[in-house]
Amino acid sequence: MSIAAQAQVPMPAPAQSKPIVLTGGTLHVGNGTVVPDAVVAFDKGRILYAGARSGYTPAAGAEMVDVKGQEIYPGLILPNTTLGLTETESVRATVDEREVGELNPNVRSLIAYNTDSDVLPTVRTNGVLLAQITPRGGLLSGQSSVVQLDAWNWEDAAVRPDEGQHLVWPTSAPPRFFGGATADPRAAERREQARQQRLNELEQLFAEASAYRYLSTVHATNLRLASLGGLFDGSKTLYIHADNGKEILEAVRFAKRLGVQKVTVVGARDAWMMLDFLKQNDVAVVLSRIHALPLRDGDDYDQAYKLPATLQKAGIRYCLDYEGSMETAGSRNLAFVAGTAAGFGLTKEQALTAVTLSPAQILGLDKDYGSLEAGKSATLVVSRGDLLDMRTNDLTHAYIDGREFNRDNKQTYLSNKFVTKYGVK
Repeated sequence: MSIAAQAQVPMPAPAQSKPIVLTGGTLHVGNGTVVPDAVVAFDKGRILYAGARSGYTPAAGAEMVDVKGQEIYPGLILPNTTLGLTETESVRATVDEREVGELNPNVRSLIAYNTDSDVLPTVRTNGVLLAQITPRGGLLSGQSSVVQLDAWNWEDAAVRPDEGQHLVWPTSAPPRFFGGATADPRAAERREQARQQRLNELEQLFAEASAYRYLSTVHATNLRLASLGGLFDGSKTLYIHADNGKEILEAVRFAKRLGVQKVTVVGARDAWMMLDFLKQNDVAVVLSRIHALPLRDGDDYDQAYKLPATLQKAGIRYCLDYEGSMETAGSRNLAFVAGTAAGFGLTKEQALTAVTLSPAQILGLDKDYGSLEAGKSATLVVSRGDLLDMRTNDLTHAYIDGREFNRDNKQTYLSNKFVTKYGVK
């Protein structure tokens, strides 16, 4: 086989052809439960049994896989990512994450998702098996979709298409100046006027979309208005991207006043300031940039690290993402972000839940994904060590809907190539 052929993205796995039984491993269900010496059995992509070995009798003809001494986890779920929309960030032709204009609710990120991306296999290798593909740019960026990461095309990849709209709340913070530059004293007024104009246009669009739902179907379809309709009946979620506490407060109140049923805040660096408000309004949080410096000079040095534990203690629904610098390639580190949270107040199982069952619940996938329970999808990984520790994360098996896919990727290929050449490890 030629070098070029070996370096290609692996072919998607075929459908599960016979029952598979994993035996002897430690089962991490994803909901906080840990079962030593466990069995996980699945057939036709669905889990038949997940629990103690003593309570299971294997079916005839099943493939028995001994994973004694290893750890069994649900596949990790990555929210709020441009994975599959961006290949090489410095090469414009490979970046398809945003549309021109400010208000683009009809944009569908799903149809731009590239299943042949070289980045996808590198992310799967660390246990990320599902992702929420999210557009960027403008005020109303468009619609996100949840995909599984082993598919021939975007149609096959889709798990929950067009499940939410993404609103980037305009900031009221002044720009920062360096090198002794002085701000124009009138700039703040002009900036606030421009911001208010954008919010007025947004409010008008939402009002029109709410009214559009009641028009007769004989009218020509308005894609911009029709795409927003699900926000008012709860079939879609409005994801508000905001970090500043004042802006989170303003944005959530804006959405509630206009009749939006389900609101999730993305980013939410200041969530620790407004715990009661988030809980009272039943607002979920997708936390970004856990590996980050404090926002302000007076904040605790570990403010970002301990924020998941703060939300956990307050009883607020939350999960973790990997938005920020080098987010596409870096999203393979989602497990290690959870590991950091486990070092700053969360238990290991709570941290695991923050990247499995919690994102599944927030994204509306928990009937099928997020935990290893009978009846759910057999989307799981087996690791020789702790999945959340970069020193011991080492997958030996990985399945999406019961299909064991090829875990090779471009990076493992290059590693093996030069290990062979130089004879070192």
